[in-house]
Amino acid sequence: MIRAESVCARIGASEVLRGISVSVAPGELVAVIGANGAGKTSLLRAISNLLPLQSGRIAFDGRDTAGIAPHALARAGLVHVPQGRRIVPGLTVRENLLIGAEHAGVEADEMARRLALEYVRFPVLQARESVSAVALSGGEQQMLAVSRGLMMGPKALLLDEPSLGLAPQVVQSILSTLRTLAEEGLAVLLVEQAAMLALDHAHRALVLRNGECVLEDQAQALRGNRALVDTYLS
Repeated sequence: MIRAESVCARIGASEVLRGISVSVAPGELVAVIGANGAGKTSLLRAISNLLPLQSGRIAFDGRDTAGIAPHALARAGLVHVPQGRRIVPGLTVRENLLIGAEHAGVEADEMARRLALEYVRFPVLQARESVSAVALSGGEQQMLAVSRGLMMGPKALLLDEPSLGLAPQVVQSILSTLRTLAEEGLAVLLVEQAAMLALDHAHRALVLRNGECVLEDQAQALRGNRALVDTYLS
């Protein structure tokens, strides 16, 4: 569903991605871990065409993404949930969710079906559907951000640091939901600072350092080599 090959990119004079390759199949959760500044967020931005490539190639659902606008990629099913949640504070929970489906051009009946599904997936959102999104807790806002992305009916979901600033119990709940979504057939690419938690839930993982992929393996194999992973997370 996602294939990046030898991707290089710069931000100003800094080379932030150096020949990174990654693929994510339907039904797979792939984690990208590494220390701050390793290039994790830049990789997601490159895949979403928010960061221009210097070289390399990215394909989504078998189609080269070069020249495709980020919003067009989102409508085609490549949905990016960025760091910081970015909910719309002046709207209610329900209105925030509907924005996702409206952006994707979803018909009213299908929109209602998706909304009902999200309320089953995240019952707290249904309980607070009329509440202003800004009044939610940090964990609830993160659930809302993920759920809004799912309202678009993605084929692939990119998530940037969903655990940031959240209690461990909430993080476990969100990561478990992402694993379930992958097992239901979604392709999930997860950037996560909480490396061991990410490895607990992922199928495969990449470790980035200074814009390069220095380790790639099955998640459980990496988790079992804590000393090796810690070398690249410090």
